[in-house]
Order: sequence, then C-alpha cells, then structure tokens
Amino acid sequence: MAWNEPGGGNQDPWGGKNGGDNQGPPDLDEVVRKLQEQIAGFFGGGENKPSRRSSSGGDDGDQFGTRIIGVVLGLAVVVWLASGIYIVEPAERGVVTRFGAYVDTTGPGPHWHLPLPIESVAKVNVDEISTFSHRAAMLTQDENIVEVELTVQSRIQDAADYLFQDQSPERTLNDATVTVVRVTIGQSKLDYVMTEGRGAVAITIKERIQALMDQYKTGLVVTSINMQPAKPPDQVKAAFDDAIKAREDKERLENQAEAYSNEVLPQARGGAARILADAKAYRDRVVAESEGEASRFTAVLNQYAKAPEVTRQRLYLETMEQVLSGNNKILLDVHEGANSLLYLPVEQLMKQQKLQPVIEPSRPEPAATTTLMLPEHNDPSSRTVDRDRRAR
Repeated sequence: MAWNEPGGGNQDPWGGKNGGDNQGPPDLDEVVRKLQEQIAGFFGGGENKPSRRSSSGGDDGDQFGTRIIGVVLGLAVVVWLASGIYIVEPAERGVVTRFGAYVDTTGPGPHWHLPLPIESVAKVNVDEISTFSHRAAMLTQDENIVEVELTVQSRIQDAADYLFQDQSPERTLNDATVTVVRVTIGQSKLDYVMTEGRGAVAITIKERIQALMDQYKTGLVVTSINMQPAKPPDQVKAAFDDAIKAREDKERLENQAEAYSNEVLPQARGGAARILADAKAYRDRVVAESEGEASRFTAVLNQYAKAPEVTRQRLYLETMEQVLSGNNKILLDVHEGANSLLYLPVEQLMKQQKLQPVIEPSRPEPAATTTLMLPEHNDPSSRTVDRDRRAR
C-alpha cells in the first residue's frame, strides 16, 4: 500500500515531513567528508584525528571500505603503468614523444614508456615501399619535345624526420620529382635521352631527388627510378621512327664493316707474315748454298794447287759421270766373232708404260734399255774394254 494511505505507517521517503522519528537522506557534505577521511586514513593522514563514529560497528565498516578503495587504487596504478608497455615489429620503428616533443626512436622488440598522458608512441613502417608514377611532355636542350614517363619507389629511412620535419613528405617527393625531371631533361639532347643515355638520365634523376629529400629532411630514401623509353609527340612520331630506323641501319652496317675488317686484317697479316717467312727462308737457303759452293770451290782450288793433273782428271771424270748418268743407251765395242747375245727386258718396258702418266713432262721419257749379255772368254781385247769401263 502507499505510504500515505491509512495503515501505511505514514512513512515519507523524503524523511521527517510527517513524522520526526524517520531518518532523512544523508547529507551530501557529510558523504564527501567521510570519503575524504577514509582516503586520508588509508594514506596515514587520519591517525591523530578523533573518531566521529559512535559505535564499533561503524568503525569496522569504515576500515573495510578503506581497504577496498586502496586495493582499487593500487590496481589502477598497476594498470596505468602496464599501459606503457609496447612492442615494435621488425618492419617498424617506434617514435616516443613526451608531451608532444620528440624523445627517442626505438627499434624492434618490447619496450616501455611513461603511460599517457605523459608519453606516447607512434609506430612507423620503414620497410614498406611507396610507388608513384610521373608522366609529362617537356623540352630538351636542343628544343625538341619529348614525353617522359618514370616510376619512383621510396621508403622511410628516418622515422623521426618523417613525422616531425616535413608536413607532407610524399607531396614533397612528388614536387621534387617533377622539378628534377624537367631540369635533367632540359639539360640533355633528344637523341641522348631516347637512345643510349636513358640509364644515365635515370641515375642522375635519382641522385638529384635524393639530394632534395636530404635537404628538406623528409626522412625518405629513393630506392629506384624506373624510366620508360622516351617517346616523341604523336604528331612527329613517324618522322622519329624513320630517323631511328636510319640510325639502326647505320649501326648495323658499321658492325658488319667492323666484323669484315676483323676477319680480313688477320688473314692479310698472316699472309704477309708467311711471305716474309718464305723470303727469309729462301734468303737463308741461297746464302747457305752460295757459301757451300764457295767453300767447295776453295777446297778444290787448294787441291788443284797441290796436284793439277790429278785434279783435272778427277773433275773431268766427275763431269762426264754427271752428264752420262742419265743416258739410257749402252755402246759396246764388239769384236768380230765375239758371239754376243742380246736380251730384251719386256717386264721393264711394261713397268715403264704403267708409270708413264706420273712421269714429269719436262723430263724425256726413258727409252728401253738394251742389255748385252757377253759370254765369258779370254779375249784380251774384251779385257781391255772391261778395264776401260771400270776406270770410267
């Protein structure tokens, strides 16, 4: 039943309005004061103050509440200190700030910092590769228009500089790329950019962009510059293609000429060396033969001075032997009644006919040799002929 109905006991929830025996709600000031006393007692500040509690039961309740509040506060402090533990991944760097000011950069692994709001940590991925492309038409040194397209790859090198030194490092990198590309292409000629100078131009662009990144302290490092082949504008593309084909034909012909030169020159040098070697050998042979003939003539002269008659006879016989050695006819002085027998060597004639094709044409063809077989006899004239033949 309601508190104001008959029989309800007239119990007013707001206290004391209809009855002086009911206790009203606790005073807010009293509650705050008690809470302050409990906290002061927990930290030892209320030991000398007189107790305002009138019963022992109230003191036990206050002590229990004080312990609970102390435990809660201790756990809160532990949790607050534990919130400063953080782990940095291998690909990251931790940038520690104290009240917004840079303090330190930590590497991979577990670390601890003063919890918020004193210190905070920002983790930056330093292994992630960022890529963007740039394409534009620009003028070269010889006042030609060329379209250049390249791709720039970069990553974070210094996490602190990346966060605090430059407001927008990626935009700075983009602007620096545009500037450096126009300056580099403007200092190069069209043929150099479109042909053999593309690699050198890419290296120059990378070095200049990195110099600007270091100057502005963006914390970025340019890892690579991939430059596509430069192209002329579409309006003059056909003329440029013809010029490129002519240049390629020129290089091809030059390579062919160089290959022919490399092939012919060694052969000519080898032939010249062979001719020189043959001439030297001929010279040495002629000189050696001349020296030998001179030595032989000197030796014969010495022998002739010692014995002229004998030397003349020996020279005559040697000369006749050389002259008659190629003669294939035999002359016999046959006396009457010698009864000589003639023999025809048919087998030798057949062999000569077989060997006739390989005989040198300059030499006369040897005729058939007629051999005369003489019987043994004691004719003095025949013995004289034999002695003359042996003497020869």
